[in-house]
Amino acid sequence: MQQGHHAVLIHDRREAQRLLQEIAVDSAAFVYLLPKAVFRCIKLKEIPCIAANIIKQEMLAKGGEAAVKREALYLEGTTDILLLGTLKHYGLLLEKLKKQPFGLKKIAAEIQAILDNLQAGERTIALAHGKELPLGQRTLIMGILNITPDSFSDGGRYMETGQAVERAREMREEGADIIDIGGASSRPQSQMIDEAEELRRVLPVVKSLSREGFILSLDTFRAGVARACLDEGVHLINDIGRLQLDPGLLPVLAEKQAPVILMHNRMQLRDESGQVIDAEKVTQDLMHYQDLISDIIKELGQSIEMAQEAGLGRNKIIIDPGLGFGKNLAQNRLLIKRLEEFKSLGQPLLIGASRKTFIGQTLELEVGQRLEGSLAVVAMAIMNAADIVRVHDVRESKRVAMMTDAVIRENG
Repeated sequence: MQQGHHAVLIHDRREAQRLLQEIAVDSAAFVYLLPKAVFRCIKLKEIPCIAANIIKQEMLAKGGEAAVKREALYLEGTTDILLLGTLKHYGLLLEKLKKQPFGLKKIAAEIQAILDNLQAGERTIALAHGKELPLGQRTLIMGILNITPDSFSDGGRYMETGQAVERAREMREEGADIIDIGGASSRPQSQMIDEAEELRRVLPVVKSLSREGFILSLDTFRAGVARACLDEGVHLINDIGRLQLDPGLLPVLAEKQAPVILMHNRMQLRDESGQVIDAEKVTQDLMHYQDLISDIIKELGQSIEMAQEAGLGRNKIIIDPGLGFGKNLAQNRLLIKRLEEFKSLGQPLLIGASRKTFIGQTLELEVGQRLEGSLAVVAMAIMNAADIVRVHDVRESKRVAMMTDAVIRENG
């Protein structure tokens, strides 16, 4: 290929426009060409077969493609649909679906939302206490500060308030944008502490760091702990329970208008009496997914709706697919590979993979030897649309993030 012919990968309208400008295409033609340059695959779940057949016929008529199960022909039951087409194909399709019966107007709106979410750019998370967190300009670093004796990686190192405050200062100096304070370990086999003990561990640290102007996240699922720490200066809550573990948490978040990180987690549930089940009692059943990405997106979507119905705006919700929580080795690696698909939900994306077991299993290394594996996941996560990375090794992760950002945000 002496002429320099080559394939071009186009992810969104911005990249398509840049390529057209390089060729010196008449800008008046952009409105016609841009929708044809961006290709999207969208998977729809459990669509009634009668509606699915209409979607397929309309998509084919517009020049796109739609795949359904063979039995959909009989118009009974439901089917998943894989839509394949350019933005132009989708535009024509949605105009037709909006005028159709069988719930197709609602489906059209859902497809449009996915297309819009995939194109989302810079935005802001509205923190508690009037502060804001800008997203989309660069990857943000969340530094982990565990005030616990039994966390899997750094348990016992920062139990004293002075030690914890000094570590937070170090992480800010190394490049942390947010400090995530946790007083209760979520690792399997850890001892579940009560609310009073969790508060005893975290509250003095929160008070000290708040006075020094840190952006603070609190890793808790407990309403009482969240309320007390929000009152002392915490800006957002990192809920490993996805609003499932303490029914009182969501009302507190709504009252305080505090943003929340919703982490997908099937490892900690409630028994019939309402008590939290220890992670060590989890069975392999919780790792069984019909469709890993679709199931997690569905469950996170349900939590997003809960938060919105309670009064939290979209600018107060961050999602985390929950690497290492109720997922096996293959599932964790697949989540990283397909992370960008979570943009379909339209919320900022946080990833926490630092030193986790699946990295150790992949590399056959103990927790203290997982730096390189953790940094590799940081780079891949950023390449696949992560907005925030939650890490132990702040300095190294910050450098990886800066380099990765420089590559993916380069206008060329």
